[in-house]
Amino acid sequence: MKKIVDQEITGVEKSFKDAGPYLGLGFQFAATIVLLILAGSWLDGRLNTSPWFTAVLGLFGGFAGTYNLIKTVIELGKKQDAAKK
Repeated sequence: MKKIVDQEITGVEKSFKDAGPYLGLGFQFAATIVLLILAGSWLDGRLNTSPWFTAVLGLFGGFAGTYNLIKTVIELGKKQDAAKK
């Protein structure tokens, strides 16, 4: 069997390789918000406090998701910059 060593990546393959780390960020952002809203809704149902926990956890999910998104994009940008040097 032949081993492929140092295959040059060009064009579309390079684009997908560069975009790969960013592809899951949207899902992660949405999942954070949705899961916290569902948790708030569940708590409101158990404690009969509608809509307080849903609203508070929904807002917290939005802030937490945004913070995580920005932090991850900055870290990925730094890694890509370091790899180019």
